[in-house]
Amino acid sequence: MALSEMAVRHARVTGNDYTLGDSDGLTLNVAVSGGKIWLFRYYWSGKQKRMSLGSYPQISLKEARARRDEARALVAF
Repeated sequence: MALSEMAVRHARVTGNDYTLGDSDGLTLNVAVSGGKIWLFRYYWSGKQKRMSLGSYPQISLKEARARRDEARALVAF
């Protein structure tokens, strides 16, 4: 299920780090310290890798999706 801007904005800090999934490998990592980082998850040589796309709110959901699409093009064979 795709994220909405409101869901990203209202993601609160809990006792543990957690992730909110968007689509096509884009996730929002919410840290205990309060930071929200956009991550792109992909597979390279059979291993799962992560690429940071920036932090929220400097990078909006719309821009994170655009960066994800650019990163998918880079890792595509």
